[in-house]
Amino acid sequence: MIEPLVVHLKSTTSTMADAARLADEGAPHLSCVVADEQTAGQGRHGHSWLSPQGVLYVTFVLRPSSTIPMLTLAIGLAVREAVAVPCDLRWPNDVMVGDRKLAGILCTLHNGTVLAGIGINLQDPGHPEAAWLSGVERDALLETLRRTLNDFLELDRSAILRLFTQFSGYALGRRVHVEGHGYGTTAGLDADGFLLLQKDSGERVTIYAGGVRPAGDLTR
Repeated sequence: MIEPLVVHLKSTTSTMADAARLADEGAPHLSCVVADEQTAGQGRHGHSWLSPQGVLYVTFVLRPSSTIPMLTLAIGLAVREAVAVPCDLRWPNDVMVGDRKLAGILCTLHNGTVLAGIGINLQDPGHPEAAWLSGVERDALLETLRRTLNDFLELDRSAILRLFTQFSGYALGRRVHVEGHGYGTTAGLDADGFLLLQKDSGERVTIYAGGVRPAGDLTR
């Protein structure tokens, strides 16, 4: 088995873009690019993402057989395990401490390879809606994350669904507002990892994408 590559950068435009180049060069599964700072980080729907220092910015090159939705759930579980603090998984890609965001995940498909971008706050980023880890050394956390990713990515689909539902206060029985769908109560995950929503109208729908927020809180 070829050992995964780990590329460390002081500053870069985006670890996602760097990892894409790494993937194109044939980097093995679980290779990654980590940076102290990003000047043009990538967020959901192609939006730019403010990337100050004091965050673990890393993008992994993944060559798995799972779909992106299932991978995103598995990565959330891996991050939760790695940070070793009580936290909640908000479908599909946020790791929360209480009502504050500790980490975010973004998975994209690139030429048949999945690029998994992860950001974990290691100090106060200056946003009231953010949580952060105290006294955690970045490289040590990265090594732990590489191990937990390897563990959770090897789980089968049923185990990922079961564990995500167990550790998510948002997946089942939570009253939420979903972007584009309005208010309802979460009704679990389907076999592909998508969120089921029982709308206030009585209609049950499958949520494939969109922001999920606690009902009454549309500011986060």
